[in-house]
Amino acid sequence: MNADPLELQKFADLAHRWWDPTSEFRPLHEINPLRLEWINARVPLAGKKVIDIGCGGGILSESMARKGANVTGIDLGEKALKVADLHSLESGVAVRYKLISAEAMAAEEAGQYDVVTCMEMLEHVPDPGAIVRAAATLVKPGGHVFFSTLNRNPKSYLFAILGAEYLLRMLPKGTHDYEKFITPSELSQYIRSAGLDVAGFKGMGYNPLTKFYSLNNDTSVNYLVAATRPL
Repeated sequence: MNADPLELQKFADLAHRWWDPTSEFRPLHEINPLRLEWINARVPLAGKKVIDIGCGGGILSESMARKGANVTGIDLGEKALKVADLHSLESGVAVRYKLISAEAMAAEEAGQYDVVTCMEMLEHVPDPGAIVRAAATLVKPGGHVFFSTLNRNPKSYLFAILGAEYLLRMLPKGTHDYEKFITPSELSQYIRSAGLDVAGFKGMGYNPLTKFYSLNNDTSVNYLVAATRPL
């Protein structure tokens, strides 16, 4: 194996945080099957060339590769990418990971991907519109782009910040900044301005009693958006 065992061990010590479904990343593990199946129902992933922007430790990237996609995951978090690489080695699921920004990747590989995903990232960056433009550049004509983010309204503040971070402690305090949440109309404008067509919205809900997530038509807190690049 062409890897330094000491380096692998160093990042193995971090890996359990991303890939432990009971850790602070538990919500990502629990919503991942929902978002994966939603994407795969719209675009069967087998044989598709896919790029996952803001891939973190690779939870979505690996699951798309398991569906038969040829996946590239990009992120600016070096430690997260090391964890993703390590897990890919351990699981035997091949994913290409790259430490690069979406904008730089778009300059390098414009129009190369059948599917672009960008999940739970837009609300963490200073200029989400630039990420949407990069996604639009990366996807092939006729290809598909998927985003997920958090709506901005009193309900989303109550559920996503007060509820998830303070009351239920599902996420570390300070995970989200309410001012960076994005309304569906704002995201739609970013998408259209980037030359993409909005193809559909889906809401995601959490029941604190059953502790289960589900997809629905309520986009008031968490929501997903499908977009396409015209031929």
